[in-house]
Amino acid sequence: MLPSPTLMLVARMQIQGAQALVSGGASGLGRATAEALIARGARVAILDLPSSRGAEVASALGEAACFVPGDVTSEADVGRALASVPELRIAVLCAGIGSGVRVVGRDGPFPLDHFRHVINVNLIGTFNVLRLAAARMAGLEPVDGERGVIVATASVAAFEGQVGQAAYAASKAGIVGLTICTARDLASHLIRVCTIAPGIFDTPLLGTLDDRFRASLAASIPHPQRLGKPAEYAQLALHIVENQMLNGETIRLDGALRMAPR
Repeated sequence: MLPSPTLMLVARMQIQGAQALVSGGASGLGRATAEALIARGARVAILDLPSSRGAEVASALGEAACFVPGDVTSEADVGRALASVPELRIAVLCAGIGSGVRVVGRDGPFPLDHFRHVINVNLIGTFNVLRLAAARMAGLEPVDGERGVIVATASVAAFEGQVGQAAYAASKAGIVGLTICTARDLASHLIRVCTIAPGIFDTPLLGTLDDRFRASLAASIPHPQRLGKPAEYAQLALHIVENQMLNGETIRLDGALRMAPR
């Protein structure tokens, strides 16, 4: 059956031939997104720490990828990454760190420097890339009624932070709060902003856990009863890019999971 004329006429951001930036693109959700974008014909700049495997990943992905070492909290580093994508249309922000410290533990109160560090990387780093990417997009000519799309990464911890996740949950809740506000701020520039809030995904962070604990995590997910796959995050990110009516929204990607206190 042929698609209806209505569906054929829907405007969408074209991934084929687009230039994209993926922060945290050397591993996990970011790498899967970079791979998916390139498979659809985009050119991708991977921004990740100098200590990451970014150069190796970019080499494996071929000529459509480049690696720019840098820190998402640095204006200079992000600016250098953006210089490699002068026609930036797509930015996917995956850089972040975890944290597992109780407010009051055996060694006393939560170390304030650690809390600041998590907020700095996860929340301020996300906003730093978002604001600079948006400024780059704002100078482009619109295509099919828009200039660019930004996809940020939160977590279900933003809504149901567990024991020991005070810093992490606060940083991810901040990203959720940014989403509708930045989407409204950037609407006049024809730039969309959405956020994905993943549940429990099979990323390098979980790769350090033993099989029994990983199995117990998978069992806590109603359906499908398994860990999420980074490619599923990437699939949603690409759909957000292409669907013009997705804007200002945080989308949970969690298999109906609602996190227990611990």
